[in-house]
Amino acid sequence: MSEKTNAMRLLEAEGIAFEVRSYDIDEEDLSAESAAAALNMAPEQVFKTLVIHGDRSGPMLVLLPAGTEIDLKRLANMTGDKKVEMVPLREIQDLTGYVRGAVTPLAIHRSYPVYIDETVILWSEVGISAGAKGLQILLAPQDLLRATGAQPADIASSAP
Repeated sequence: MSEKTNAMRLLEAEGIAFEVRSYDIDEEDLSAESAAAALNMAPEQVFKTLVIHGDRSGPMLVLLPAGTEIDLKRLANMTGDKKVEMVPLREIQDLTGYVRGAVTPLAIHRSYPVYIDETVILWSEVGISAGAKGLQILLAPQDLLRATGAQPADIASSAP
């Protein structure tokens, strides 16, 4: 395995059990769907991390299963925002410390609210980015919730 990421160090410091899996990436397709396929996992079991900005609440992280899209209206209603939108790609690294294709809710350099689709609890193990392209952390949903302080919510909708 390659060098440890800050996300791995955080989990170790918290005493949380996890597994790291690496996979080959295609720079043209850094999607969670591709990661799930490369790892031979169900898409619904691999969670992508989106950086969202609310007009009242500011930046937040949202974790959704691969193959789904965020329901921005539901998220706005839940957070008390009038409008929420995806953060432009050029701002992702400055806000999180991570590059596109490697954003994880673990060990970001600022504290933001974290929301995760409620389906996370249906699995015994889920995957999230390890903070580097081509690396996924697999862990129990309860441990992911504990490590991130994520609030489960009904925020995903089927992708068209």
